[in-house]
Amino acid sequence: MLIAIGSDHGGFNLKEEIKKMFTEQNIQFQDFGTYSAESIDYPEIAQKVAQAVVNKECTRGIIICGTGIGVSIAANKIKGIRAALCHDVFSAQMSREHNDANILTMGERVIGPGLACMIVSTWLETEFAGGRHGRRVDKISQLEA
Repeated sequence: MLIAIGSDHGGFNLKEEIKKMFTEQNIQFQDFGTYSAESIDYPEIAQKVAQAVVNKECTRGIIICGTGIGVSIAANKIKGIRAALCHDVFSAQMSREHNDANILTMGERVIGPGLACMIVSTWLETEFAGGRHGRRVDKISQLEA
């Protein structure tokens, strides 16, 4: 599994914490920026991460901004993306199990690094349940047509 990760300036510090966790747990990742806390426009990063997932360069993606809202909205504009804004472990689990979310978004100004790492771990470990949920995900995809 190769994880695409990115943030704007508002999510830079949390992105760096998650990258540390990835390194400690030997989880492969590709950092799509930003590479400092200097101001940047979040739609650019959201697009880079989303395109890497859609193009199958990366298995899933994680995008972080101040609240997680802006990057979620931006990523969901890319056909084939199901980005889920999660600030608790249960939502992260359900976003994978029921919605087959392929991008996780979070807000650095909303949650701390400890909780964020638990959310990321749960999100990466949870498989899509399929079944009736598959039918629903297919209907979501049809909305893009």
